[in-house]
Amino acid sequence: MSNTTADSAPTGTPSAITDDGVARLRARIGIPRPHTRGPHYLVPNEDAFRNVAHAYGDDNPLWCDPAHAATTRWEGPIAPPHLAGGDSLIGEDEVTGFDAETKQLMRGDPLGGVHAFYSGSFREWWNPLRPGTRVTRRNALVGVHDKVGEFAGRAVHEWSAEVFAAAGGPVLAAQYRLMIRADRDRAVERKRNDAIELRPYTDDELATIDAALSGERDRRRGSEPRWFEDVEEGQELDPIVKGPMRVTDMVCWHVGMGMGLYNVAPLRLGFDQRQRMPRFFRPDDLNIPDVQQRVHWDPEWAKRAGNPASYDYGRMRETWLIHLCTDWMGDDAWLWKLDCQFRTFNYVGDTHWMRGRVTRKYLADGDRPAVDLELAGVNQRDDTTTPGHATILLPSHEHGPVRLPDPPGGATTCQATLDALAARFAAEG
Repeated sequence: MSNTTADSAPTGTPSAITDDGVARLRARIGIPRPHTRGPHYLVPNEDAFRNVAHAYGDDNPLWCDPAHAATTRWEGPIAPPHLAGGDSLIGEDEVTGFDAETKQLMRGDPLGGVHAFYSGSFREWWNPLRPGTRVTRRNALVGVHDKVGEFAGRAVHEWSAEVFAAAGGPVLAAQYRLMIRADRDRAVERKRNDAIELRPYTDDELATIDAALSGERDRRRGSEPRWFEDVEEGQELDPIVKGPMRVTDMVCWHVGMGMGLYNVAPLRLGFDQRQRMPRFFRPDDLNIPDVQQRVHWDPEWAKRAGNPASYDYGRMRETWLIHLCTDWMGDDAWLWKLDCQFRTFNYVGDTHWMRGRVTRKYLADGDRPAVDLELAGVNQRDDTTTPGHATILLPSHEHGPVRLPDPPGGATTCQATLDALAARFAAEG
C-alpha cells in the first residue's frame, strides 16, 4: 500500500535474480490469477462516486451532483476516474481458482528473496462507469522486462494489470503496476530519510496555501468546454494545492476508499484477519497486536520503520494528479491515460503543488483530438515526489465531440484485454 523508491543493488552485489527465475516468471504472463479481496463497492452508485471523490478533496459536480451531471454530454453522473479500477474498490473477480497444472505453475515466487518496490502506476480509461453497474475484473502479469545497468546491476521490471468491465460489457478501464525487483541498501534509505526536515509553517505560508485553496473551484473548467483548437503546446495548467497533509486527511481517505488491499478490519473482524495474516501484526506499546499499516497514521510506528513521520499512500498523489487533470479539462473531455511514479515519501505536514504542462497537441488514432501533459507533484521542499504524464481527449470545433478510445486490440472482455496488453508489453520490452 505504501509508496517506496526503487533502489537497486550496487555493482558487483550478488543478486537472487537468475535466468531461470526470470523464465519461470515470464511463463505466468497472461494467466489470470484470483484476486482474494472482494470489492469495497459491489454495485457503486452516486453515493460511492461522491464519497470516493471527497476522499481526495474533489467535489466536482460531474460525479458529486446528479442534477448537474444530467445537463452534461454524459446525461447523468459518472464515476471519478480513480474509482473505475485499481486495488479493491470495485470488481468481482472472474477467476476464483486454478486447475492443478496452473496451480503448480503459479506456486511460489520465482524471484524469491528479491525485494519488490511499487515504483509506478499507469492507467487507461475507455468507458465511463455509471451508477448501479456491476463490475467484473481479471488480474494477470502482463510483462517481465529484464534490465541490466552499468551502475544499478540487474533488475526486473514486473508489470501486472488489473482490467475492469461492466458485467456483460463494455471494458471500462485498466491499471498497470510497475514492481521493480532488485536489492536495496536500507541503511542508505534510512540516512536519506534522516535528512528530511519537517518544520512548522509560518502564518504567511499558511495564508498563501489558503489563498490557493479558496480559488480552486473558480479555476475548475466544469461545463465550459475546453476546445482542442484553443490549447497550445507549452500551456501551463492552473496548479492545485494539496495540504498541509494531516492525519485527518488519511482518515478521510479511508472513509471513501476503504482499507485497500490488506482489508484492515475492526474488532472481531480484525481478530479474524490476525489469524489469517499473523505476520502483518505486531504489538503496540500496550502489547496489543496491530497492523503494520499503522505507519500511515501513527508517527511513532513510522519512526520505528525508519521514517521521520507518518506518510501517505502513493495512490493518494495519483488521485491528486487525476484531480488536476479533470479540473482543467472540463465536463466534455475524457481522461484517457495517466501514469505517475512514486519517487519519495509524502509526510504528514507536507504540502504538494500539483502542476501540469501541455507537451503535445495532435490527432490520436488519426482522428481523435488529444493533448499530452507532463505532470508533477512538488512539495514545499521543492522535491518532485510524483512525476507523471497524461493524455486527454478534447472536444473540437472541427472534429466534433470526444469519441471514447478503444480498448487495446478492440477487446470486449477482460481476458481479451489482458491478452492484448501482454502483446503490447512484449513489444515494448
